[in-house]
Amino acid sequence: MSLFQKSVQVEIRPESFSPWQELQAWGGDAAASASFVGRVRASAQTGSQLESLEIEHYPGLCERRLESLAGQLLQKHEALRALVLHRVGCLVPGEVIVLVAVQADRRGPAQRCNADLLEALKHQAPFWKREWSGDQGTWLAGNTPL
Repeated sequence: MSLFQKSVQVEIRPESFSPWQELQAWGGDAAASASFVGRVRASAQTGSQLESLEIEHYPGLCERRLESLAGQLLQKHEALRALVLHRVGCLVPGEVIVLVAVQADRRGPAQRCNADLLEALKHQAPFWKREWSGDQGTWLAGNTPL
Protein backbone atom coordinates (compact mmCIF):
# COMPACT_ATOMS: atom_id res chain seq x y z
CA MET A 1 0.00 0.00 0.00
CA SER A 2 1.25 3.46 -0.87
CA LEU A 3 2.19 5.58 2.13
CA PHE A 4 -0.33 8.20 0.93
CA GLN A 5 -3.29 5.87 0.37
CA LYS A 6 -5.86 6.22 3.17
CA SER A 7 -7.93 3.25 4.32
CA VAL A 8 -10.92 3.11 6.68
CA GLN A 9 -12.68 -0.06 7.87
CA VAL A 10 -15.83 0.30 9.98
CA GLU A 11 -18.04 -2.56 11.17
CA ILE A 12 -20.98 -2.63 13.58
CA ARG A 13 -21.49 -6.17 14.88
CA PRO A 14 -24.11 -7.95 16.97
CA GLU A 15 -21.67 -10.79 17.79
CA SER A 16 -18.68 -10.72 20.12
CA PHE A 17 -15.14 -10.51 18.76
CA SER A 18 -11.55 -10.84 19.93
CA PRO A 19 -9.80 -7.48 19.49
CA TRP A 20 -6.42 -9.23 19.31
CA GLN A 21 -7.51 -11.53 16.48
CA GLU A 22 -9.10 -8.59 14.67
CA LEU A 23 -5.89 -6.54 14.94
CA GLN A 24 -3.84 -9.45 13.66
CA ALA A 25 -6.19 -9.98 10.71
CA TRP A 26 -6.24 -6.24 9.95
CA GLY A 27 -2.46 -6.37 9.57
CA GLY A 28 -0.57 -3.62 7.84
CA ASP A 29 3.06 -2.65 7.71
CA ALA A 30 2.98 0.93 8.98
CA ALA A 31 5.77 1.97 11.32
CA ALA A 32 3.40 2.88 14.16
CA SER A 33 0.01 1.81 15.42
CA ALA A 34 -2.22 2.75 18.32
CA SER A 35 -5.31 0.93 19.53
CA PHE A 36 -8.02 1.16 22.16
CA VAL A 37 -10.23 -1.63 23.45
CA GLY A 38 -13.33 -0.66 25.45
CA ARG A 39 -15.27 -3.07 27.65
CA VAL A 40 -18.59 -2.91 29.52
CA ARG A 41 -18.13 -1.55 33.05
CA ALA A 42 -19.40 -3.50 36.06
CA SER A 43 -21.38 -0.59 37.49
CA ALA A 44 -24.12 1.62 36.10
CA GLN A 45 -23.84 5.41 36.06
CA THR A 46 -25.95 5.44 39.25
CA GLY A 47 -23.33 3.27 40.98
CA SER A 48 -25.53 0.17 41.15
CA GLN A 49 -24.31 -3.16 39.81
CA LEU A 50 -24.80 -3.38 36.05
CA GLU A 51 -26.35 -6.59 34.77
CA SER A 52 -26.19 -5.70 31.07
CA LEU A 53 -25.77 -2.85 28.62
CA GLU A 54 -28.06 -2.64 25.61
CA ILE A 55 -26.63 -0.78 22.60
CA GLU A 56 -28.63 0.28 19.56
CA HIS A 57 -27.54 2.21 16.48
CA TYR A 58 -28.94 3.77 13.32
CA PRO A 59 -27.90 1.16 10.67
CA GLY A 60 -26.22 2.57 7.60
CA LEU A 61 -26.08 6.11 8.92
CA CYS A 62 -23.87 5.08 11.83
CA GLU A 63 -21.32 3.35 9.59
CA ARG A 64 -21.25 6.24 7.10
CA ARG A 65 -20.79 8.74 9.93
CA LEU A 66 -17.90 6.77 11.41
CA GLU A 67 -16.26 6.35 7.98
CA SER A 68 -16.49 10.09 7.40
CA LEU A 69 -15.11 10.95 10.85
CA ALA A 70 -12.26 8.46 10.47
CA GLY A 71 -11.37 9.78 7.00
CA GLN A 72 -11.31 13.38 8.25
CA LEU A 73 -9.12 12.47 11.22
CA LEU A 74 -6.71 10.41 9.12
CA GLN A 75 -6.28 13.48 6.92
CA LYS A 76 -5.92 15.85 9.89
CA HIS A 77 -3.28 13.71 11.63
CA GLU A 78 -1.58 12.46 8.44
CA ALA A 79 -2.27 8.88 9.49
CA LEU A 80 -2.71 5.99 7.06
CA ARG A 81 -5.36 3.52 8.20
CA ALA A 82 -8.20 3.28 10.70
CA LEU A 83 -10.21 0.35 12.03
CA VAL A 84 -13.43 0.76 14.03
CA LEU A 85 -15.35 -2.27 15.30
CA HIS A 86 -18.34 -1.65 17.57
CA ARG A 87 -20.83 -4.01 19.19
CA VAL A 88 -24.58 -3.62 19.32
CA GLY A 89 -27.13 -5.71 21.19
CA CYS A 90 -27.12 -6.81 24.81
CA LEU A 91 -23.68 -7.03 26.42
CA VAL A 92 -22.61 -8.07 29.91
CA PRO A 93 -19.89 -6.51 32.07
CA GLY A 94 -16.42 -7.32 30.81
CA GLU A 95 -17.47 -7.85 27.18
CA VAL A 96 -15.64 -5.89 24.48
CA ILE A 97 -17.75 -3.02 23.11
CA VAL A 98 -15.32 -1.26 20.82
CA LEU A 99 -11.97 -1.54 19.08
CA VAL A 100 -10.44 1.56 17.53
CA ALA A 101 -7.04 1.27 15.84
CA VAL A 102 -4.95 3.64 13.72
CA GLN A 103 -1.75 3.16 11.76
CA ALA A 104 0.65 5.91 10.73
CA ASP A 105 4.29 6.35 9.87
CA ARG A 106 5.03 7.83 13.33
CA ARG A 107 3.73 7.19 16.86
CA GLY A 108 2.49 10.74 17.51
CA PRO A 109 0.04 10.86 14.60
CA ALA A 110 -1.13 7.29 15.35
CA GLN A 111 -1.78 8.05 19.03
CA ARG A 112 -3.42 11.45 18.47
CA CYS A 113 -5.62 10.19 15.64
CA ASN A 114 -6.66 7.13 17.67
CA ALA A 115 -7.64 9.29 20.68
CA ASP A 116 -9.55 11.79 18.51
CA LEU A 117 -11.34 9.01 16.62
CA LEU A 118 -12.47 7.37 19.85
CA GLU A 119 -13.83 10.68 21.19
CA ALA A 120 -15.59 11.38 17.86
CA LEU A 121 -17.18 7.93 18.01
CA LYS A 122 -18.34 8.48 21.60
CA HIS A 123 -19.90 11.88 20.93
CA GLN A 124 -20.88 12.02 17.24
CA ALA A 125 -21.97 8.53 16.16
CA PRO A 126 -25.66 7.59 16.46
CA PHE A 127 -25.52 4.95 19.21
CA TRP A 128 -28.00 4.67 22.09
CA LYS A 129 -27.28 2.85 25.34
CA ARG A 130 -29.55 1.47 28.03
CA GLU A 131 -28.19 0.17 31.32
CA TRP A 132 -30.00 -2.74 32.97
CA SER A 133 -29.94 -3.35 36.72
CA GLY A 134 -32.53 -5.92 37.73
CA ASP A 135 -35.68 -5.38 35.69
CA GLN A 136 -35.04 -1.64 35.50
CA GLY A 137 -33.60 -0.26 32.23
CA THR A 138 -32.32 3.31 32.03
CA TRP A 139 -31.50 5.04 28.74
CA LEU A 140 -28.30 7.08 29.04
CA ALA A 141 -28.51 10.74 28.11
CA GLY A 142 -24.81 11.14 27.37
CA ASN A 143 -21.49 9.38 27.27
CA THR A 144 -19.00 9.08 30.06
CA PRO A 145 -16.33 11.79 30.22
CA LEU A 146 -12.79 11.23 29.04
